[in-house]
Amino acid sequence: MTTTWRPLAEGTGWRAAAIGCTAGPADRPFEERHGQSCIALVTRGTFRYRSALGTVDLAPGGAMLGNAGQAYECGHDHSWGDRCIAFHYDEPLLETVRSALPGVRGDRFDRPHLGPAQGLLPLVAEAEAEALGSAPDPARIEELALLLAGTVIAATSQRVDRPAAATARDRRRVAAALRRLESDYAEPIGLADLAAAAATSPFHFLRSFTATVGMTPYQYLLRTRLQHAAVALRLTDDGVAAIAFDTGFGDLSTFNNRFRRLLGMTPTAWRRSRAGPALRSRPGASP
Repeated sequence: MTTTWRPLAEGTGWRAAAIGCTAGPADRPFEERHGQSCIALVTRGTFRYRSALGTVDLAPGGAMLGNAGQAYECGHDHSWGDRCIAFHYDEPLLETVRSALPGVRGDRFDRPHLGPAQGLLPLVAEAEAEALGSAPDPARIEELALLLAGTVIAATSQRVDRPAAATARDRRRVAAALRRLESDYAEPIGLADLAAAAATSPFHFLRSFTATVGMTPYQYLLRTRLQHAAVALRLTDDGVAAIAFDTGFGDLSTFNNRFRRLLGMTPTAWRRSRAGPALRSRPGASP
């Protein structure tokens, strides 16, 4: 049996890793312990998970839940191998998430898992795409970590559902963040930076921004960068790599993938689709 652990990203109070296991029915499970609270998204394979919260069989699309300090075992009684994307959280961060969710009660997970049918599919798919990509984006993984924590806590708590609405103060904070994202889009701007400027927790800022704008800060920043890049591709003859770096992308591969996903074609195809005589170099650009 072998287990692989590949770190994806980490930030204040959280970390994420891709985990693979090759165990099968002949391998005996052994006891482990959750060092931090854990939400592990199952992306491939099935396995049995035992903890003080119960015994369950986990399948792709579901989430394994564990509390800090809790002992557990994983076994493959009828299958071979699995892959997960595990998010680990410090308790103070989870407390900020709980305090931002109206009607949430309790301070620990009260069950061992959430099934695939409980609103996890989009988060599982996005997390797996980041893990399998050539360059996982820490900013997007940070948002996924908080969105996942909020989804799981809301689903596992005795919650009185109330519609989430941004207050006037939240809207002012979001407006200031939008101005910053518009002006400094090429700079590295993380969720923690925006939340600190708004004097609120990252999770609360993420919820109020999404409620106001209709997308997360990362999604807005990505679209802003790609919009500027698309304009530059049409109006200048600067190289694709130069435009990618000038608009805030750290590498060409990530830029090409994001551009194709959002605009439906490669940057080069976009440039050629309506190329005209007005192509020119931007002031200060290399010939």
